[in-house]
Amino acid sequence: MYYLSTRGNKEKVTASQAIINGLSADGGLYVPSKFPDLREEIKNLYTLDYCNLAFYILNKFLVDFSEDELKSCINMAYDNKFDSTEITPLKKINNNYFLELYHGPTLAFKDIALTLLPHLLNTSIKKNNIDKNILILTATSGDTGKAALEGFKNIDSIKIAVFFPEYGVSPIQKLQMKTQDGSNVFVAGIKGNFDDAQSSVKEIFSDNDYNKILNKKGFMLSSANSINIGRLLPQIVYYFYSYFNLVNNKEITLFDKVNFVVPTGNFGDILAGYYAKEMGLPINKLICASNENNVLYDFFKTGEYNINRDLKLTTSPSMDILISSNLERLLFEISNRDCDIINKLMYDLNNKGYYKISNNMKDNLDTFIGYYATDDNVAETINHVFKKYNYLIDTHTAVAYYCLEKYKNKTQDRSKSIILSTASPYKFSKDVLVSLGYISDNLDDFEIINKLSLITNTNVPSPISSLKNKSIFHENLYESFELKSALKNYLGI
Repeated sequence: MYYLSTRGNKEKVTASQAIINGLSADGGLYVPSKFPDLREEIKNLYTLDYCNLAFYILNKFLVDFSEDELKSCINMAYDNKFDSTEITPLKKINNNYFLELYHGPTLAFKDIALTLLPHLLNTSIKKNNIDKNILILTATSGDTGKAALEGFKNIDSIKIAVFFPEYGVSPIQKLQMKTQDGSNVFVAGIKGNFDDAQSSVKEIFSDNDYNKILNKKGFMLSSANSINIGRLLPQIVYYFYSYFNLVNNKEITLFDKVNFVVPTGNFGDILAGYYAKEMGLPINKLICASNENNVLYDFFKTGEYNINRDLKLTTSPSMDILISSNLERLLFEISNRDCDIINKLMYDLNNKGYYKISNNMKDNLDTFIGYYATDDNVAETINHVFKKYNYLIDTHTAVAYYCLEKYKNKTQDRSKSIILSTASPYKFSKDVLVSLGYISDNLDDFEIINKLSLITNTNVPSPISSLKNKSIFHENLYESFELKSALKNYLGI
């Protein structure tokens, strides 16, 4: 097992090297040389707890890690930072199954990978005798930023810089980042949207002259976004774990096929599901749930990916994305790993703002189907699910629920379906409160949170309630073209 670039520069690196680099030198994304085939092994895996299952799966990919190294990373990641011993509990609500991925320290699904990645990276640095400081450079649409900051804070030889769209995240997401402590962290808002921030960060990675300056000063870049293979691989685990949960609870029989419904922005979470299927997990459909920024819905419907449209700010801000970076990895697979095709598609995207895949590639997308929800659909869904089932969901999970209902009504598919519930409703408390029919005018963020808790009889998670008394450490705000200068100032170079 080795890792290669989607853009074909003939580079072959180990797992630890891919984790350190984050992005290939040619601008491509690292992908595994093959997918482990677990079809014959699944019958021996369904009784494993989360940590042992994570070890079993990741050990197939991270082959240059010793068993002791990998077990140590996993045990340090999935300790008492999670408020559920299952890490990712599956909750049955009526005839639907919600995979609750928000029981970690920052209340979002990003915690599953970003509590583990710092330990994988730290081990990789030692394994490869790296004598430079690592600078983690990350753009975030809301959740990745806080999860990465929390995971990497105060780790020796690593610094982390996070950039977020100043007006494109929820108030709680913003406060989580601005109050982040740690001797090695830097946080800044961007005057623009997430795509602006992400494009600027990618440009820094590909700027050879700038990277030479960093290297001369003792720094090398890496990433905590899902473009880093070390972020993506741990997400495969909860697809298997939730499937086995259905088996163990006798909701399905082993090898029955299920659907997964994934609220999707940068395409990393749903891609992990595709990787799980390639490894043998019995998946019927991966339902790609979009908000009104429905570029992925259009792609799965027409085969054309077109970002020549205005980005809309919605009540599900973590999905307010037009350039879904991880889609490149899927294109690589459905083109039969043809790097020439990938380079042509990425050239068209960067220069024309769109590309169209061939009919053969489109035929290879049969696992996926896309639907989307408007903000009105989201509000109605939150209200419906709470009033009917006394279960509170956030705006992103509501997108997925609504899309699943559309899928079932259109196809009459009665397969069991697992909804990936990606964030606590308290991270988006204002929109959730308004969805339930209450007025939030003249209330500050914490008054809204307390009101939501009172009317729903649910507890405010401690990572949210503790924010009220935290100090603001980061008030930086930049134009997207100023990021290089901002980083130089932060690093003192």
